[in-house]
Amino acid sequence: MRHGSIPGAHGRVRPLSLLGDPVLHAPCAEVTDFGPELAALVEDLFATMYAARGVGLAANQIGEPVRVFVYDCPDDEDERHLGHLVNPRLVETGGVVVRGPEGCLSLPGLEAGTERHDEAVVTGFTATGEPVTVRGTGFFARCLQHECDHLEGGIYVDRLTGWRRRRVLRQAARASWSRAADVPEGTR
Repeated sequence: MRHGSIPGAHGRVRPLSLLGDPVLHAPCAEVTDFGPELAALVEDLFATMYAARGVGLAANQIGEPVRVFVYDCPDDEDERHLGHLVNPRLVETGGVVVRGPEGCLSLPGLEAGTERHDEAVVTGFTATGEPVTVRGTGFFARCLQHECDHLEGGIYVDRLTGWRRRRVLRQAARASWSRAADVPEGTR
């Protein structure tokens, strides 16, 4: 039997910001108010992430340019990691660099081999202001790095070069959800 509520059960599903939306390409602001509005945002993030079948979601992906993300992500040993971070900072990466498939709810249906460290440490706070440190390995480390990138105004495509980058941007320009005018020239 569960104690407490299921994350997102009291949230509302919000529209996702898609590639080309300016909110995805600007650094997010620090959270200064740890009140009920922040708790509601965390609930909305979980509800939206689950509805979109994701493993992580940053606040700017639902149009809120603040430093918050949620996750429900397994590591490579299939251990489930569930939580949220407010004002997170990626403080350490390590292990080996692995190129693995990476997607994003802001680029639905697309993915590309993206290089990430297989160990990551992120510090931050809970929605009630308690300090927290989260350590991830494998796929979960990838998730933590991906979400921290979002809060800095980056997306995984920014880490790609050459034909991998061109291919994903071409696919994005042709996607049904595309805002083709916002996809860089020479990639369509």
